[in-house]
Amino acid sequence: MRKIFDAHIHLDKYQQEEVEIILQDAEGVITVSGDLESCKTNLELAKTFSVVYPAFGFHPEQSLAGEKELEALIQWIRRAKDKAIAVGEVGLPYYLHKENKLNTSLAEYVICLNEFIKLSKELEKPVVLHAVYEDAQTACDLLERHSVSRAHFHWFKGEPALVSRLIANGYHISVTPDLLYKKRTQELVKAFPLEKIMVETDGPWPFAGPFAGMLTRPLLLHQTLEGIAGLKGESLAAVYGQVYENTRKFYAL
Repeated sequence: MRKIFDAHIHLDKYQQEEVEIILQDAEGVITVSGDLESCKTNLELAKTFSVVYPAFGFHPEQSLAGEKELEALIQWIRRAKDKAIAVGEVGLPYYLHKENKLNTSLAEYVICLNEFIKLSKELEKPVVLHAVYEDAQTACDLLERHSVSRAHFHWFKGEPALVSRLIANGYHISVTPDLLYKKRTQELVKAFPLEKIMVETDGPWPFAGPFAGMLTRPLLLHQTLEGIAGLKGESLAAVYGQVYENTRKFYAL
């Protein structure tokens, strides 16, 4: 089976026996973190398994941590920088905001994201972003302000004008197995340069369509890559090779 990277997974959220199954599927996985405890768990997974590459951050779709808690996390990331493949997952709480469930103002989340983007610049690490729809505009503003170009917008969703902005800035995206049944994801793949596309599971997030009821694992990405090849009119071998190289180069693996 051809080599793949899973460019975005929450490996710390799986059971131990599931982790061992998952890691048989891929050349490597980028496991993103949601808070300090998540960072510590992902670090231990990376110490145990050579194919695990951890990113450290604070997931935005949760109550915003207090100033002291966030500062402790940032300081921990600085100390663990040599083990980090990236800063992430960080971003803005689109879904919490939409549901009126924020524990503070959206402006406070923007300040938090700004600090993590500054951190990625300081540590010379890529940044992994949860920033969809109009939130991606704000993320782009911050990336441009700090001249950060190594940005990975995972499972991106946005209007054509915003897609064009990401392309113009040279950012990367990753798409999930929902490519097989979501027209929005298919249109994104058609529009985006193949040289800037990666694939991800965002596991353990479950999928529908042909993947309903299945454990979310990198094995599903082979069908995702077949879908990309069909949409791009490229040979399957060329798509496997390009997407693999995109991930390897972006994350300096």
